[in-house]
Amino acid sequence: MGERVLTAVSRDPLTTPHRRRNDALAALGTAAVAAVLALVVRDGKTPDLLGWLLLGAGAVPLVWRRSRPVLVLGAVLASTAAYHAAGYTHAAPHPAMVLALYTVASTARPLTTLLIGAGVIGTTLAVKFLVGTAEGVESLRTSGWTLAVLVFGVDVRIYRRYIASVVGRAERAERTREEEAARRVAQERLRIARDLHDLLAHSITLIGVRTSVASHVLTADPDRLDRAAVAVALDEIAETCRTARQELRTTLQVLRDDAPTQQDGPLPGLDALPALVRAAGADLEIRPPTLGVASATGAAVYRIVQESLTNAVRHAGANTPVRVTVAAEDEGGALRLTVTDDGAPQHTAPGAGFGIAGMRERARSVGGTLSAGPRECGGFEVAAVLPLGTGEPAV
Repeated sequence: MGERVLTAVSRDPLTTPHRRRNDALAALGTAAVAAVLALVVRDGKTPDLLGWLLLGAGAVPLVWRRSRPVLVLGAVLASTAAYHAAGYTHAAPHPAMVLALYTVASTARPLTTLLIGAGVIGTTLAVKFLVGTAEGVESLRTSGWTLAVLVFGVDVRIYRRYIASVVGRAERAERTREEEAARRVAQERLRIARDLHDLLAHSITLIGVRTSVASHVLTADPDRLDRAAVAVALDEIAETCRTARQELRTTLQVLRDDAPTQQDGPLPGLDALPALVRAAGADLEIRPPTLGVASATGAAVYRIVQESLTNAVRHAGANTPVRVTVAAEDEGGALRLTVTDDGAPQHTAPGAGFGIAGMRERARSVGGTLSAGPRECGGFEVAAVLPLGTGEPAV
């Protein structure tokens, strides 16, 4: 019961469900209490038809007390003043007056409540003292109830505003958590797409090139079939498939890991570069840094080289010279990576794919930068500068 009362009190009076129905029931209950007081209490004459009409006129406006609290209070005051002036039972109109005052105090601004309270109490005291000193003193004694009702209404208003602020903060925190979760999901989807693109695009491109070589050998001169060349091409296709399967298994294992860790030291990404470059038929020059490299940086180097080789083989041709250089800069604690080829820069066409965008995202993810474009002397170049340690994402 206590929780229900607090819940009802803490609700915004203008958004409470069924408020008009509840206010109508409150007005009916107030009228019933006023009728009982008019018949039981003997501090004035029993109401006649006019007295009952005035009591009803003080209760009916309470149906709209939440939407128009000040106007309702004015209507109640007018009917109450007329009722008292006629000399009817003075206690009867008090319930309607108390409810109207409480509504104003709990919904209006504190300054409005203060002015209305001072006006009601001051007017009542002035009228009572004009009637007689005894009546004025009695009114002064009972005005404490009016102050109590106003203070209680103001307390309720403050409590409602406090609850609203708490609920608002909770809702904002919940929205922030939901937005953060959505952002993390989007980042994870982007990472998965980038990993799968880097892995599958490179392997499929190499398999396509080796298959073309084997097909050419088989059809170029059937009478003098070079079985050794076909065997080499098929072995390279099988090796590429094994490598792709192993990398796919590693990628899926990382995706399944709930708490991946990054450690400094010798990196599989850098160690695997010679085999990757050799399989693509490119030249490699690598001068590894003397200090440890963050695993994320090593993985980024590997994937950028992989995608660059894939683009070179796909767009510039299988026999185009490709050079890969990985070296540590003397100052700044950075790793510089360049991949150049002498082929035609076909992979710069708009909408050609997601490779260059994925490489830039990988470089930014470890706090580095990447540029890609045609060379002045012909061909294409991918250049990246990556931090040796774990870096923050670049803006």
